[in-house]
Amino acid sequence: MPIAIKMPALSPTMEEGTLAKWLVKVGDKVSSGDIMAEIETDKATMEFEAVDEGVITAIEVAEGTEGVKVGTVIAMVTGEDEDASAVPASKAAAVPAPPTSKPAQAELVEAPAPTAPLAAAKTGDRIVASPLAKRIAADRGIDLKSVQGSGPHGRIVKVDVEGVKTGAASSTAAPTAIPAASAPTPDFGIPYEAEKLNNIRKVIARRLTEAKQTIPHIYLTVDIRLDALLKLRGELNKALEADGIKLSVNDLLIKALAKALIRVPKCNVSFAGDELRIFSRADISVAVAAPSGLITPIIVDASTKGVAQISAEMKALAEKAKAGKLQPHEYQGGTASLSNLGMFGIKQFDAVINPPQAMIMAVGAGEARPYVVDGALSVASVMSATGSFDHRAIDGADGAQLMQAFKDLIESPLGLVA
Repeated sequence: MPIAIKMPALSPTMEEGTLAKWLVKVGDKVSSGDIMAEIETDKATMEFEAVDEGVITAIEVAEGTEGVKVGTVIAMVTGEDEDASAVPASKAAAVPAPPTSKPAQAELVEAPAPTAPLAAAKTGDRIVASPLAKRIAADRGIDLKSVQGSGPHGRIVKVDVEGVKTGAASSTAAPTAIPAASAPTPDFGIPYEAEKLNNIRKVIARRLTEAKQTIPHIYLTVDIRLDALLKLRGELNKALEADGIKLSVNDLLIKALAKALIRVPKCNVSFAGDELRIFSRADISVAVAAPSGLITPIIVDASTKGVAQISAEMKALAEKAKAGKLQPHEYQGGTASLSNLGMFGIKQFDAVINPPQAMIMAVGAGEARPYVVDGALSVASVMSATGSFDHRAIDGADGAQLMQAFKDLIESPLGLVA
């Protein structure tokens, strides 16, 4: 009997993805562990491996197809001892990839076809819906009984309830097409080229909008003298030169933030509705600008690692991020984030919190500034650092303690290598 290969959930938050590229074709034999396709998730492009052995008899979803729901059948494979020629190939095997560019105009995004009858979303009196869909429906006063689901087996998912106008839900409330934006954006006759958003950019837009709308941010800024840190970095790099290791200032800042969070555990937290989660280790998410968009690979338990190890891990993670090869465990999680725009000459900025984290440290460029040293005005290398804090979880005084701890560790940096 043919085996249905379904769109996998390659991350805990994935509800749909883009089938970026097929690496097999109809008639190919695959074994467990063979790479079948590249799938673009909400964070990265990942390889999809075969689980069963057999022959590809049909490609049900063409490469380049966007918005493929998790659980959708994307290919068919015969079993080990079956005759592949006895199974007719699907017409989808010959479907060409969709065009990569579209006219620059306000357009509608077609909702993907459900993988099962929509009525299956309701079993007796029980509504089958994702937790996120239920929460959005509750917040907007939407009756889920009148919403049709487009998820696996008719499950109601986020997009189904987002397409329903509050107070207007009905048995036909889930539209087959939803606007790409709340209203068409006028171009005022200015020539432009439209570039379709990839999954990563869509997620960045959604998460940052949610963060600014739902998280009460407070911002605390300190000026930090860098001379001692720069001197220590120079000495360490000289000592590590024979090992091929070159530390960056950012490597030392990662360590400083991690140690500061351990010293001020009230800031190493996450707001989770009716509870506050206080973490026992500091996992630092570091903002990296990848071609597909911003992503934050994680240095796990950074406070206990040496700066040379942090440097090596950060280089490897940054390379994978830029190649779109990060695995979910390498970018999901983290207890706090660090964003450094100093290399671009930015003096100071306020970063947006990366939920469900409760703080992010934004650091600017080090520059020569007038500075009071030992009671006398002098010139020193100084940088500005701004902490953004979730005020639901972190009080201003606790945030101030973290900023002071961060400043102390950088101005007296031997604590970073102790």
